[in-house]
Amino acid sequence: MRTTTERRTTISLSPPSAPRLHLRPHAGGAPPTPLDGGWWPRTADPVAELPGLILALQARGPADDRRPITHVMLRVADWDSRPRRLRVDGPDDTRVVRLSWFDSLPAGLLTAIYADGRRVDLFIVPATTADAAARAALELAVHPTNHLRTVELLAALPTTSGPGTTTTGPERPVTTKAAPQSAPESAWESEGGQLRRPLAPI
Repeated sequence: MRTTTERRTTISLSPPSAPRLHLRPHAGGAPPTPLDGGWWPRTADPVAELPGLILALQARGPADDRRPITHVMLRVADWDSRPRRLRVDGPDDTRVVRLSWFDSLPAGLLTAIYADGRRVDLFIVPATTADAAARAALELAVHPTNHLRTVELLAALPTTSGPGTTTTGPERPVTTKAAPQSAPESAWESEGGQLRRPLAPI
C-alpha cells in the first residue's frame, strides 16, 4: 500500500532551466557504450534540476518520433531530497514522472526511461565541480571511444585538497607534477580537467 508521501506529486516553483547536457549522437551500428551522455546539474536539488533535463531528453530526436519520459532512476546519495513523483510542465503538456531511488545504483548514474521502454544512461557531474573539469568530463562521457563507467569518471575528477596538490577521486592525493598513471583516470590534467592524451578523432 502506498503512503501519502509516495502518492504526493512534487512541483518545482521555478521554471525549468536549460540543462548542461551532452548526448552521444545517434549512430546506427556503433558499438555499445556504458553511457549515453553526461549532465552537469547546477545544484543537488532534484526538484529544481530534473524538469529541465527531462524536457531536453523528450525533445531529442525527430519531432514525429518523440516519446515522453515516464520514469527516472537515481542514486540516493547523489541528491538532497527524494521525491517520488515530479510534475514536469512542458511547452505542449504537463506530465507526472515517477522517480525511483536506490542505494545500490552506481555513483553518478541517472537512468531515464521513455514511455516505449527505451532508456538513457547519463553520467552526473557533481554540481560543485570546477567549470573546466566539468566540461572535460562531459566531453569524455560522450566520446565514441570512451568506455569508462560513472564510478571511473567520478574518480578521474580532480578536486583541490591544498596548495600544490589535488585529489583525483576519493583519498587519492597527488602532486600537480605527478607522472602520468597507467589507469584510464590519467586522461585528466591535475588541474583544469583537460585531457592529457587526446582520444582518437571522432
